[in-house]
Amino acid sequence: MSEVSKNLLKPVRLGPYTLANRVVMAPLTRRRAGSGNVPQAMNADYYAQRASAGLIISEASQVSPQGLGYPMTPGIHTPDQVEGWKQVTKAVADKGGRIFLQLWHVGRVSHPDLQEDGALPVAPSAIKPDGEAYTVDGHKPFVTPRALETGEIPGIVGQFRRAAENALMAGFDGVEIHAANGYLLDQFLRDNSNFRTDQYGGSRRNRMRLLREVTEAVSGVWGAERVGVRLSPINAYNDISDTDPDATFGFIARELGRLGLAYLHVVETDMTGKSGDLSYDRQMVRKKFGGTYIGNGGYDKDRAEEAIASGSADLVAFGAPYIANPDLVGRFAVGGPLNKADPETIYGGDEKGYTDYPALAPKAPESPRKPPKAEEPVQGMPLDI
Repeated sequence: MSEVSKNLLKPVRLGPYTLANRVVMAPLTRRRAGSGNVPQAMNADYYAQRASAGLIISEASQVSPQGLGYPMTPGIHTPDQVEGWKQVTKAVADKGGRIFLQLWHVGRVSHPDLQEDGALPVAPSAIKPDGEAYTVDGHKPFVTPRALETGEIPGIVGQFRRAAENALMAGFDGVEIHAANGYLLDQFLRDNSNFRTDQYGGSRRNRMRLLREVTEAVSGVWGAERVGVRLSPINAYNDISDTDPDATFGFIARELGRLGLAYLHVVETDMTGKSGDLSYDRQMVRKKFGGTYIGNGGYDKDRAEEAIASGSADLVAFGAPYIANPDLVGRFAVGGPLNKADPETIYGGDEKGYTDYPALAPKAPESPRKPPKAEEPVQGMPLDI
């Protein structure tokens, strides 16, 4: 084992599981689901290739047709989708891996072209975000969403509960609730997108109410020890922001910490660079949560080692490097070089640029002068959404 990987490759306890290492494969939207947004055989191959990660968090998967925000992304709300995911979970388990499903509702950043009967996307408030949706006909400007009625919100909670039940049937090891990156639950959390005056708006406690209700519902299916939550305090992706991230996300982390969850997964950076000088106290959020913390945000193996050694993270999630390096853990173990991803094949397509990246040759590179730098994230639609 190389010196640089001594912490990353240590086993760690996560809920009821002992993970082989502290390397997490971050959720990566690749847009390769089949007809009906059903996972297919090549998706099973893709995840099985990466099963050496201590934990895989699947690509975001919509909890209902209303939650759809991108073409060819998998869902977890139909029997066919459950059957498709069974191929994936079996393939990962056969390789000795662990995989959680990420539960997703995009809210206002969908588009009528993606909604049943051309309906408007839903949101906490009828505020049109800046930016464009990804539709089957290419990019189109976001529309003004429809604000959810108070009486509709239990139905949103029900969507997440049913999706959690389906994930259990599909053979996953747990689930992660996607409350980050400007999607529906994040839209409720942040004060530039939630102008509600009912019990789901106004105070931080009220803005968190939907996330709490969803988390409790999902935990009722899985047990809290097999449920994680993802947050992104300063990520401005999808035109989202909060005027006081420290206060907002410190409160949220403390309240989530009281629920006994498996982990808190935090996107620590801003994918867009639009947040300017806005920042938050990462260690404060970690301490207020009090449980297992997964750091995410442009880490390379050296930074990940430092984070684990210093106690600022328990595990570290890697996104972009997993595109082209299915054996990322093995490369970390020997200090091997990283493959570079083909940006033309990241989203959509077939096996090319998806399951055909080579593993490291058995013989390690001779006398590397210095550890190679981690691959830079590609520009455009963020890989880790």
